[in-house]
Amino acid sequence: MSPENPKSSPRILIMLPCYNEEATIGGLLKEIQEMNSEYDTLVIDDGSQDQTFQIASALSPCIKLAVNLGIGGAIQTAIKYAYDNGYDFCIQVDGDGQHPPNQIQVLLENHEVSSASLVVGSRFIMDNQFQSTPARRVGIKIISKVIKGVFHFKITDPTSGFRLMDRKAMSLFSKRYPVDFPEPISLAIALEEDLLIAETPVVMKARETGVSSIIGLKTIAYMIRVVGYLFLIRIGRHI
Repeated sequence: MSPENPKSSPRILIMLPCYNEEATIGGLLKEIQEMNSEYDTLVIDDGSQDQTFQIASALSPCIKLAVNLGIGGAIQTAIKYAYDNGYDFCIQVDGDGQHPPNQIQVLLENHEVSSASLVVGSRFIMDNQFQSTPARRVGIKIISKVIKGVFHFKITDPTSGFRLMDRKAMSLFSKRYPVDFPEPISLAIALEEDLLIAETPVVMKARETGVSSIIGLKTIAYMIRVVGYLFLIRIGRHI
């Protein structure tokens, strides 16, 4: 609940980072608004070259970045907005359609039980969930093992972008959020700062349109670089 008015309902901002998501963003915004009219939405158009901004801005507040900053820069923009405008929670929902809006409540319910500052939605806790490519799954498992070994924290889906942040997490990430590999590296930053983190099973879908930027040999390069950053953070160096 808001510290200014403890009896009021929590203010929740749904953050939607987008890059060339004209095919999905309109339907996604309508689904969120029809599901719960009390959620506020903010679209961060990360320098799209299609009609993403025109479609999104007709349905929601929308920030258009002048250049493509990448997912880390887009999300930090939204986190700063949420923190400065007094939101109690901000929740990342990617604009490509992978994160079903009906799973937002799962993150909120976990926070009620865990009181975690960062709640991560996992694709892999339940065996019948979303299946990524074999190479990516191997990479995710290796990153998970490194996080467990280095930070003594078990997490099944360190690359998940479907996550909830409370005021404490917003305060941290508004000042320090990684540009590269933001999902696993932000987990490491949160662990170094002793933030309470929880993970909960959620249902996710494959991308509705477009192609992931992390495919083939890029998956291996991604994993190697993430592991390197994790060790750097642990020994006290900033990324």
